[in-house]
Amino acid sequence: MNKINHQIRPVFPFTAIVGQEEMKLALILNVIDPKIGGVMIMGDRGTGKSTTIRAIADLLPEIEIVKDDLFNSHVSNYDLMSDNVKQKLQENSKLLTQFIKVPMVDLPLGATEDRLCGTIDLEKALSEGIKTFEPGLLAKANRGILYVDEVNLLDDHLVDILLDSAASGWNTVEREGISIRHPARFVLVGSGNPEEGELRPQLLDRFGMHAEIRTVRDPSLRVKIVEQRSQFDQDPLFCIETFKEKQNELKTVIISAQSNLSSITIDYDLKVKISKICGILNVDGLRGDIVTNRAAKAFAAYQNKSEVDVEDIKKVIILCLRHRLRKDPLDTIDSGTKVEQVVNDILN
Repeated sequence: MNKINHQIRPVFPFTAIVGQEEMKLALILNVIDPKIGGVMIMGDRGTGKSTTIRAIADLLPEIEIVKDDLFNSHVSNYDLMSDNVKQKLQENSKLLTQFIKVPMVDLPLGATEDRLCGTIDLEKALSEGIKTFEPGLLAKANRGILYVDEVNLLDDHLVDILLDSAASGWNTVEREGISIRHPARFVLVGSGNPEEGELRPQLLDRFGMHAEIRTVRDPSLRVKIVEQRSQFDQDPLFCIETFKEKQNELKTVIISAQSNLSSITIDYDLKVKISKICGILNVDGLRGDIVTNRAAKAFAAYQNKSEVDVEDIKKVIILCLRHRLRKDPLDTIDSGTKVEQVVNDILN
């Protein structure tokens, strides 16, 4: 048996999670292609949202970063590098690297803008002429996952900053004429309970995917979930060892999908059909079209295919569009069902 560091709190294995297939698929696709734009998970309390998100981060292969860099800089990709590392490269300095687990950063509800974006030490800048940057959570989350629980209760201003950074891949901090910019590429995962209020539609639209999860009603499945959790709580190391093979298999599939993603093709006719569905559903803007194309390619890569087919689109399109429909208070049909009806009309 491999040695496991007892200092680190064991994480429930991703492949041991029973049910909630929609949430698991959305997370896997965002990990394969972070440009999908993150996922918003809405559902009842106690349905394993936090457990699943921590489990996907723990499953991912380690990443190589420049040693002692505050931003988890990539050693060769300019878009994932801090200015400091770029400068060292230009000076032909030797860069030492290390492997770390994919960062998994929690944004607490009471976080301030400084805590999120980082701060510039003005005193040092003015007295010594040195730009000293105290990194925030966006810096720590670079090349990882940023998780916001109860995102619908978070200050709208902070949600705006989060979504802007997630979309651009950069965070800029400006104070008193001093400006610092650093990479902030992360998979943004938000979760919330609809009973505690909805997100504004213009903010909701910025999340690439939207997964809805419900409490499992089937008694035998509920028993299985409870037993699985009890087994983990009693002997986490045994549970981790039991699912080790499945975890490694899924990890291999994800790594393979990440490397094959750029070669996946999607037929022009299918692109037209995706846009036709978005048009019939009155989806504002083109985000819905773009995200559906990306997610379908990521799913095809996950299935080890070279080309997107109709089934791939059917599998992901509800996740990509259900939160982009205009809300009609008199509507009795669920938005997911509405998307499904149109999809079946166009794609069958």
